[in-house]
Amino acid sequence: MIKKLSRSIRDQKWNSILAMVTITGEVIMEVIIPLIMANMIDYGIDAGNMGTILKTGVFLIFAALGQLVFGVISGRYAAVASSGFARNLRHDMFHKVQTFSFSNIDKFSTASIVTRLTSDVMHLQHTYQMIIRMAVRSPLMAIFALCASMTIDVKLSLIFLAVVPILLAGLWLIMTKTHPIFERVFKKMDRLNGVVQENLHGVRVVKSFVREDHEEKKFTTASGDIAQDFIKAERQLAWNGPLMQMCMYTTVILLSWFGARAIVACGGDAVLGLSTGELLSLISYSTQILGSLMGLSMMFVMLTMSRAAGKRIVEILDEESDITAPANARMEVADGSIDFENVMFSYHRKSDKPVLDNINLHIPSGATVGIIGGTGSSKSSIVQLIPRLYDVQQGAVKVGGADVREYDLDALRNEVAMVLQKNVLFSGTIKDNLRWGNENATDEEMIHACKLAQADDFISAFPEGYDTYIEQGGTNVSGGQKQRLCIARALLKKPKILILDDSTSAVDTRTDALIREAFATEIPNTTKIIIAQRIASVQSADMILVLDDGKVTACGTHDELIRTSDIYREVYESQTKGDA
Repeated sequence: MIKKLSRSIRDQKWNSILAMVTITGEVIMEVIIPLIMANMIDYGIDAGNMGTILKTGVFLIFAALGQLVFGVISGRYAAVASSGFARNLRHDMFHKVQTFSFSNIDKFSTASIVTRLTSDVMHLQHTYQMIIRMAVRSPLMAIFALCASMTIDVKLSLIFLAVVPILLAGLWLIMTKTHPIFERVFKKMDRLNGVVQENLHGVRVVKSFVREDHEEKKFTTASGDIAQDFIKAERQLAWNGPLMQMCMYTTVILLSWFGARAIVACGGDAVLGLSTGELLSLISYSTQILGSLMGLSMMFVMLTMSRAAGKRIVEILDEESDITAPANARMEVADGSIDFENVMFSYHRKSDKPVLDNINLHIPSGATVGIIGGTGSSKSSIVQLIPRLYDVQQGAVKVGGADVREYDLDALRNEVAMVLQKNVLFSGTIKDNLRWGNENATDEEMIHACKLAQADDFISAFPEGYDTYIEQGGTNVSGGQKQRLCIARALLKKPKILILDDSTSAVDTRTDALIREAFATEIPNTTKIIIAQRIASVQSADMILVLDDGKVTACGTHDELIRTSDIYREVYESQTKGDA
C-alpha cells in the first residue's frame, strides 16, 4: 500500500526533502536553547555576572530566531508537498476511474468513489504533512534531547528510558483498538454520501410526495451510526492525553526529586555534580522528549485513521479494467454492420441466469433496427455490448465484420454513438454540450445536427440561442429538449452506428416522426438502432426485434411480426385500440 501511494509524491519529492532538512535545523536550535539557559543561570544569574547574562542572552535570541525561521520554512514546504501529494493522488484516482469499464464502476458505488476522492484523500494529505514534519521532528528531538541530557547527567537521563516503554506500550494498545473502528467508519461514510446523493438527485420526487421527514430519518440514522463509531474511537483516543501527562509528570517528579538531592549533595557545583541550571535543562529536555513522543502518538493516531483510507484508495488504484484493447488493435471500423454470434451475457459472472441468452443476429450496415420488449427484457443490455461497454461471457459481437474485442476502444467507440436511456447534460452552454460529440464542430455543423434532432427551433427561441447556459444535469430544460440535445450531440460524431435507447420517450409523436424521417433522408448509410416503448417509433424500421426475458423471440418487419409474433401483436393492439 505504501509503495503504491508513494508513487503520487512525484514532483513533490524535493519539497518533502527540504521540509525534512529544515525541520532538522529547527530541532537543533530547540535542543541548544536549554543548554544556553543553563549557562545563563549557572554562570550569569547565580554568579551575578551581567556580562555573561547579556552574552548568553544574545545567543539565546539568535537560537530562538533560528528555530522560528526553520520552523516557518519547514511548515511552508510541508504544506506545499502535502497539497501537491493530495492533488496527484486525486488525479491518479480520477484517471484510473476513467479507464474503468461499466462492470468496474458497478463494483464501486458512486458515493464510495466520491468519498475516496474527497475525505479519504484529505485524511492522507494531513497524514503526509504530519509524516514529513512529525516523523522527522519527533525522533530527532527525542534522540538529540536524550544525548544532550546525557552530557549533563547520565544517571538522571535513564529516567527517560524507563518511562518511554510505558508510553509506547499504551499508545500501541490504543492504536490496535481504534483502527477497526475507523475502518468501519469509512464504509459508513459511503452510505451517508449515498443517502445525500440519492436525496439531492430525487429532491423533486421527495418534495412532491412530501417525504422530507422520511429522508431526514434516513440521513439521521446514517449520520448517527458514524457519530456512534467516532464516539467509540474518541473514547479510546482520550486515554492518549492522560497517559502522556502521567508519563510527563512522573518524569518531572523523579527528576526534581533525584536532581534536588544531587544538587544538595554537591552544593550546586556543576563540576562536582549537578547545578540548578543543569536541572532546569534536564526538565526542559524531559518536556522535549516526552513532547516528541506525544507528537509521535498523534502521528500514529492519524496513521490509524489514514490506514483505512489508504486501503480504500489503493483499491481504486489497483483495480484493473476488465475491458482492454489488444496489443495490435484494429484502428478502423469498416462499416456499420453488426453481428451477434451465440452471445451469452450476465452482469455478474456467477449469476445462475444470464441476462442475454444465445443471441444470434445479423444487422446490415445502414439498416434501421427497432427493438421492442417489456421492462426487464434486456433491451438496453444488448446494445451496450456493441460499443463494448460490457464484454460477453460467451460468443462474440462483431462490428464491421470484426470482433469488438479486436478493436482499439477509442476507435470503436468513436464510430458508435449512443444516446442512453438516462440522458445527461453537463454544466456549460449548449455549444459546450454539443461539442462533446465533436470538439471541433463548427457552428454550421451544430445547427445542422440540431435541425436533424428537431432541437434548432427551441434553441433559437432562447434569448442567447446556442450560448444558453445549461445547468448541471440539464435541470433548466425539459425532458424532451434534453433528449433532443443528446441526439444532436450524438449526430455530431458522424458515427457508423447510432443507438437510441428509448431516447424519444419524452417527445411527442409528431416530433418523433420528424426525427426518424430526418434520419432516413440525411444519414441513410448509418446503422440506426432504436429502442422504444411505442411501436410507432419503430414501425417503419427495416427490422424489428422482439425481446423477452433476454431472448430474441421474434424478428422481422412490422407486417411480418403482426402475423407471427403474439407479443408484438398484443403490444400493437394495446397501443392502437383507442385510435379510430
